This record gives sequence, C-alpha cells and structure tokens, in this order.
Amino acid sequence: MKKIIAVVRREFVERVRTRAFVISTVMLPVFIVLMAVLPGLMMRGTDHTSRVAVVDASGIGLGQPVSAAMLAEKLGDRPDAPPRYSVQVFPASAAQLAAVRDGLIARTALAKDRRAHGWDGVMVLGADTLASGRLAYYGGNVGAVQSMSQLQRTVSNALATVRLGKSGVDAALVKKAMAAAEMDTTKVSDGKLTGQSGQDSFLIAYFMGFVLYISILLYGQQTMTSVIEEKTSRIMEVLTSSLTPFQMLLGKVLGVGLAGLAQMAIWVGSVFVVSSKGAEIGAMFGMGADALRQSPIPSVPAGLLLVFLLYFALGFLLYGALYAAIGAMCNTVQETQQYAIFVTVFILVGFFAVFSLIKDPTGGLGVAMSYIPFFAPFTMPVRWSMSSVPPLQLALSLGLMVVALLACVWLAARIYRTGILMYGKKPSWGELWRWIRA
Repeated sequence: MKKIIAVVRREFVERVRTRAFVISTVMLPVFIVLMAVLPGLMMRGTDHTSRVAVVDASGIGLGQPVSAAMLAEKLGDRPDAPPRYSVQVFPASAAQLAAVRDGLIARTALAKDRRAHGWDGVMVLGADTLASGRLAYYGGNVGAVQSMSQLQRTVSNALATVRLGKSGVDAALVKKAMAAAEMDTTKVSDGKLTGQSGQDSFLIAYFMGFVLYISILLYGQQTMTSVIEEKTSRIMEVLTSSLTPFQMLLGKVLGVGLAGLAQMAIWVGSVFVVSSKGAEIGAMFGMGADALRQSPIPSVPAGLLLVFLLYFALGFLLYGALYAAIGAMCNTVQETQQYAIFVTVFILVGFFAVFSLIKDPTGGLGVAMSYIPFFAPFTMPVRWSMSSVPPLQLALSLGLMVVALLACVWLAARIYRTGILMYGKKPSWGELWRWIRA
C-alpha cells in the first residue's frame, strides 16, 4: 500500500505544481465571479435617468401623451425605482422646427461637467408621426441598442394609444387584453420544490456535461501520455524491480485522477459558493439584489454537487485505466490513435447523450444509458439535475459503475504488465488477447 501511495503522490504532485494547472485552477473561479457580478455592474452603470427633450411639431399635441408614456417608465420593478426618463416638451410650428431642434441639439451629449445643464437626447415629432409612425431622435446614446429598443417600444405604445383613442376604442382595455403571459418555472423533485427555475436546470445540465467531457478526455490522455513517456525513457524497467505492474497502474491512475478531482472540486465548489453566497459577493462590489438577478450563474444544490463529483471520480478511474493500458501497448503518441479512438467514441456518445437528456430527462433512452457504466458519468448527473431520480436507480447505477471499474482495472492491469516492457512495434489484436489470457 505504501508503494501505491508513493506513486499516487508523485503523479499528483507532478501535475498540481505545474504553472498551467495553477493558472487554469485559479482563473476559472475568477471568471465565474466575474460572470456573476459583471452583468449587474454593467446594468448599474447604464441605468440612469435620461434627460430627453421632445420637440412637438405634430400640430395635434402629440408630445403630451408621448412624454406621459416616457415618464411612466421606471428603472427596475421596485415601487421607489427612479424614472427612466426626464422629459420636457417644446412645442414648435413647422417654421420653428429647425431652429428649436438645432438649439436643443447644441445642448445635447455635453461633457461630464456640463451634462446637468444639457440633454441626453432630442426627440422630434413631425406632422406625419402619428400616421406614419416615423420620428427622429438625436443623442449621444444612439449606439446603445438596448436603450434605443426600450425607447422605441415606449413611443410605439404611446402612438398606438393615441390612434386607438381617435378611433373611439378604449386603449386601456386593449392594452389589458393584449398583455403577454409571464410563466415562472420552478423545478419539483420528489414532491418538493427545489427553488431552481427551468433555465437554471438547463444551464447546470449543459455545464456538467461539457466539463465532464473536457476533463475526462484531457486527464485520460494525460495518463496515456505519461505511461508512454516513462516507457520510452526506460524508467519502467527500474520501477518494475520494486513495484508490481498493478501497483504502478493503480498509482498512476489514482494520482492523475486526484489531480483532476481536486481541480474539478475547486471549479464546481466555486460555482456553488457564488450561487449560494451571491448577495454577500454582490455587496462587496456595492451591488443590490436587483442587480444580482442579471447573473447567469445558476444555483447549485449540495446534493447535485456530491453526485457530480462522485460520478466524475468513478468515470475518470474507468477511462483512465483504459487510457493507461493503451499507453502501455504503444511506443509513441501517434501509435495510440488506432486504439484510443474506441475509448474516445464512448466519451463522445456519452457527451452527445446529454443533449437528448436535456430534451427528455425521464425518457427510456436516458434511463437506459444511466445504467451503462461508460455513459453513466455523463447521463446520471444530468438526470439528477433536471428530474427526480429514485434512490434505487442511483444506487444501481453506482453499483454497476464500481463493477465495471473493477473489470476495466483488471483488464488494463493484464495488458499493462506485459505492455510496459514491450518495445519496437504495436501489438496485434491476437497478441493483446494472449496478454490478457496469460
């Protein structure tokens, strides 16, 4: 046991001390925090009351209903939220229009120290605005697509109200009848509310599937490359004098797996902390609760976190043993492609199965693939995040994973014990079969 621990420690330390491992481990949590707070900070920076001058040259007093609609807009859903617009109407005849407009434009988009005495934008309502819906807006914020879309919707609603009023139709009644439905989705698991929305469940499932795919593929190939490097340097011949091939295989897979598991735990733990302590993190940046609602980071339940890490560990050990056996069979990285493609296909099928599960997590395909050990690391965490999984199904899936892991380690060890000392050529399929039977 001490010899296995020594191999595990060496493999683990060799990877966690590299600059690439440290940078990638630290940068992703930093990126997660930025993803959580940046949308709120950006929205806080752009949400301020805009001062708009409305030049009413319509001849029918169109500026009053338009300004009333703009003044009704608020920055947020709170009752005490500040108004989105500060509006002043300037009536003008057709002859005065150019002079009034140009005079207001001269006081628009001024420097910061003079902004309080000027305007953010000038809106011009012409004689044909009500009929054609065409109007002009001059401002320093015309490049802000979201702000311009909001302003356009507000003015469009005001013009529609005026048109309906002139036609003898109650505009308030029409607006109430045409109001869009708003549906809030909340996930239910085993008869209990989880607090997760449908969007949160989708994001978590997609994130887990993608991270598992990248991590197993990356660290599995690292295990394979490590075996090839030690084999070509002939250090294997020295190690076999004090270690059995099984001890070397198990120590190498566990060492690399622990490095990957440690990095994965830091990454997923960062998501858990950011999602559960969002208010405290937002307060550090001076953000309120409304701003934090813009965060794209969904909440991650502790149970899902445990299931995710458990399946990641079992999945990596299973695939890591197979990659190590492939490394023992070959002499160069190029030679591994003939055999590694079979392992990679299983990983790809498991990853693409995630998309089918996102569409129907309780379907027969998802349930069946949750019991297949090569696909369960991808499918079962996704099912757990999007639906209610019976404990018996989870226990059966984990049990099959452990049985398959032991079988793969046994198979890989029999290939490993002979392959690490074979040089010069790739073994044929018949030779591999003799190694296993020997």
